[in-house]
Amino acid sequence: MEWRASHILVKDKTQADEIRRKIVNGKSFSDMAREFSTCPSKSSSGDLGWFGPGKMVGPFEEAVKRLSHGSLSPVVKTQFGYHIIKKTGER
Repeated sequence: MEWRASHILVKDKTQADEIRRKIVNGKSFSDMAREFSTCPSKSSSGDLGWFGPGKMVGPFEEAVKRLSHGSLSPVVKTQFGYHIIKKTGER
């Protein structure tokens, strides 16, 4: 199994919660990723491409597995910060 996802990474949970709220209320995930994410993937709207088991840190991978295609995760904490994840594929 492989998954494809985009994410927004920030250092502050309050900021992550606010960004997620804006996306849920209609803001573009891509625009929010480009504006706020601290990950280099921000230049590609947060797209991380395809990845398989063991390629991402545990909490991130577990969150992606639970998402349905096109859905948005709750805020996920890892050692890198706080992620808002959008699942964009599964194969």
